[in-house]
Formats: sequence, structure tokens, C-alpha cells
Amino acid sequence: MTETLSIRLDSETKKRLDALSKRSKRSKSFLAAEAITAFVDSEEWQLGEIHQGIEDLDSGQSVGHEKVSAWLKSWGKAGETKAPR
Repeated sequence: MTETLSIRLDSETKKRLDALSKRSKRSKSFLAAEAITAFVDSEEWQLGEIHQGIEDLDSGQSVGHEKVSAWLKSWGKAGETKAPR
């Protein structure tokens, strides 16, 4: 099921969307819906990861700067270490 949403675009973005629609042989509505879906997916993922990180910190699950720094300095070297936990 789909629903209608009206949005306002600046004239330059509208021109670019028109051109992209013609070149891709897709409707402006299709391209806008795809872009909005990609944006929402990305934002949901990012905010979910941020909130999970905050919950981890609040519950005492963290790795100190020194351990992470030592791990990063080992990258690409013969004695490369595993990620600290």
C-alpha cells in the first residue's frame, strides 16, 4: 500500500530530479520514494547503533582508549592483535 506525500524542493534540486527522471526513465515519484527509503533506512540504522552504544556504556561495557590505541597501532604488523573486548 502506498500513500501520497507532498514535499517542497528548491528549484535547482527539482531541475536535477527532472533530468535524472528523464535519463533513468523512472518517474520523479519513484526516484523520490527510493531516496527517502534509503535515507530512512540509513538514519534508523545509525540511530539504532548510537542508542545501542549508549546502552552498552550505561551498562559498563566499554573498552578503554589505551587498549584501542594499542590495537590500532598493531594493524598491519607481524604481531597484529585481536580487537579488544
